[in-house]
Amino acid sequence: MISELRITDLGVISEATIEPHPGLTVVTGETGAGKTMIVTGLGLLLGSRADPKAVRTGADRARIEGAFQLTDPALAERVAAVGAELEDGPDGVREVLVARDVTPAGRSRAYLGGAQVPVGVSADITADLVTIHGQTEHVRLAEADRQRQLLDAFAGPAALDPLGHYGTLWGEARSARAELTRLRAESQSRAREADLLRFGLSEIDRVGPQPGEDAALAAEAVRLQTADDLRLAAQAAMVALAGSDDEAGGVLAALHDARRALEPAGRQDEKAAALGARLTETGYLLTDLTADLARYLDDLDSEPGRLEQIAERRHQLAALTRKYGTTCDEVLAWSAESATRLGQLESSDDRIAELTARLEELDAELAGLAARISTARREAAGRFSALVQTELAALAMPHATLSFETRVAEPGPYGGDQVDLLFSAHPGSEPRSLGKVASGGELSRIRLALEVVLAAGREPRTLVFDEVDAGVGGKVAVEIGRRLAALARHTQVVVVTHLAQVAAFADRHYVVVKSDDGRVTTSGVRAVSDADRAAELARMMAGLETTESALAHAGELVQLASASRSPRG
Repeated sequence: MISELRITDLGVISEATIEPHPGLTVVTGETGAGKTMIVTGLGLLLGSRADPKAVRTGADRARIEGAFQLTDPALAERVAAVGAELEDGPDGVREVLVARDVTPAGRSRAYLGGAQVPVGVSADITADLVTIHGQTEHVRLAEADRQRQLLDAFAGPAALDPLGHYGTLWGEARSARAELTRLRAESQSRAREADLLRFGLSEIDRVGPQPGEDAALAAEAVRLQTADDLRLAAQAAMVALAGSDDEAGGVLAALHDARRALEPAGRQDEKAAALGARLTETGYLLTDLTADLARYLDDLDSEPGRLEQIAERRHQLAALTRKYGTTCDEVLAWSAESATRLGQLESSDDRIAELTARLEELDAELAGLAARISTARREAAGRFSALVQTELAALAMPHATLSFETRVAEPGPYGGDQVDLLFSAHPGSEPRSLGKVASGGELSRIRLALEVVLAAGREPRTLVFDEVDAGVGGKVAVEIGRRLAALARHTQVVVVTHLAQVAAFADRHYVVVKSDDGRVTTSGVRAVSDADRAAELARMMAGLETTESALAHAGELVQLASASRSPRG
């Protein structure tokens, strides 16, 4: 329930505050005064798309704030879970403040209990608290989907529970069917791709490249091709270190002589001894180096035909690197990726079989659920139609007939039924689809009758009607006011109306007042006191000039409505 609504700089409204009654609250005003902005503001709190043009000219933002009472503990927990702060309202009921800002640049921000949240998060909360029936509801009421939604809402869990499960399975089946269609359509291209991958993997497997093999062979080939030069260089280095075979000399001989020359001094001086030790260590290192040079020379004695073997192997590897990568490492990487891809392609047939089997299971489950949904709809259709027809009789349509017709249709996301709301306003006329035969005034009454019946079987929530009395007047308008008052006994109702006959039934009455200084039009909202009710109703009936007859008629309306007014305080 809404305990307070505050609007700032939205449309022609500069600033307005209303405190809706727990029962029936009406908002009236001259055409163009801005009373529809009340509904627009509530719509923004419910997450509707923000229109930057709705920001009042010259204002830096429009702001809408609503205080909502949370009687459902589970909903209060959801609000607290997003970081919102709850406040104590009247009678100990928790309240949450919801706000929405809109700037002329089109930026929009939502706040829940003082915490900034995504608009969708705020909308999820408020959607469980308020339902707005705008002027487009007449058009929607003529649509088959909307009529099905109304019937399902009346049927309750008997239809909604299997319908929820049905929707989940329908989505899974649709995805599975799309994947199966794609796999079957791509079967030829998958087969071609798999053959190409098998050929490439087989070719690589025959050659058997090793990581870094191409680089290693290239280095070995260079070494073999320059073996003579390398041998001469190594031999010269060995001669320099150890001398030639036919004469002693070289660095090692000189080092030996240096060590012997220093030995006597080492026995007399520690520093000389340390230098001698370094000479000895250097000798060991040079001896090891000489041995390594000898082994290097032995390795340079190439085996016969090795260069030809390397050339042949490099030719085999080049055949792979032309196709699958520029190096052996890239060829091996391609091989690993292709093996994975080939596994996926070869498993497609298994996936097709798996999807086919799953779709058979899903179709059987969906058929069972659709049958349950259809049964619930047919059972609810007669009761719903009878109750709505009773309401229509109370709305000055005693001869009208209205019925929900359910026909078997191609299965869809909401079951296997085609729901059509048939209507006839007069005896003897054949019932036809509602949208084809009902007038605007009849649609207004049907819409209200449906809502009255639905309200009796669901959790209380705020219902907002914008121009629910469109296209009617006189006694019919009185009956609409009476039914709104009856509806308000069960739930909070806010009505934007231009008819005094409807406004007379209000528990609380607000009027949107427009002022114009010649440059800017400004609207505000004021509460109509009980003492001023008759005068305001008379003004609505007679226009700007309030006549005695209008006052008298208004007084009669007030007396008539007092018996039907909601007993809520």
